[in-house]
Amino acid sequence: MNPDISSVFIVDDDTEVRQALALLMESVGLNTQTYSSADAYLEEFDPALPGCLILDVRMPGMSGLELQARLTAEAIHPPVIVITGHGDVPMAVRAVQAGAVDFIEKPFNDQALLDSVHRALDLDAKQRGRASKLAEVRSRLASLTPRELQVMKMVVAGKRNKIIASELCVSQSTVEAHRAKVMEKMQAQSLSDLMRMVLSLEIEEE
Repeated sequence: MNPDISSVFIVDDDTEVRQALALLMESVGLNTQTYSSADAYLEEFDPALPGCLILDVRMPGMSGLELQARLTAEAIHPPVIVITGHGDVPMAVRAVQAGAVDFIEKPFNDQALLDSVHRALDLDAKQRGRASKLAEVRSRLASLTPRELQVMKMVVAGKRNKIIASELCVSQSTVEAHRAKVMEKMQAQSLSDLMRMVLSLEIEEE
């Protein structure tokens, strides 16, 4: 499987439903992988693979809601679309409240399902792009020395070089040198650029 191409992962214990879903996805050029149970999917689960998950809410063994909960514990996982029978709507609502993109009732409307899949794939791409940017910022942050990190936090807090020098008991030129090194290592084009990077990490940690 090409790790750069998104796939639609279909998990349903009903063979006919799996095949119908796969044919529908492939009819519009989407790659598919099908699984007859949640356990079968988990055995091959790779968080690095982009895509979305179409999941039956009620299956023998691990249910769709249980699989969703397991995936939610992962740092990166594919967005979930729940397929449900009429009697399972309350369960599907719980799945959406737990983060599922949508739930589609059987018998499903082809276009409605395809629309949900495309929304889920767009969401996955955005989440992975955001995760990649955050990982890059963390990598740059890790390259700072303890003193550079200290200066960066004071700069982002709005303190001027003269104040930072006084509080750290160093010369202003030393602060300026540290500040220049911080901007270089963080690849920040401006103070506002640096502040956005730091803010993105703080928001992620909340």
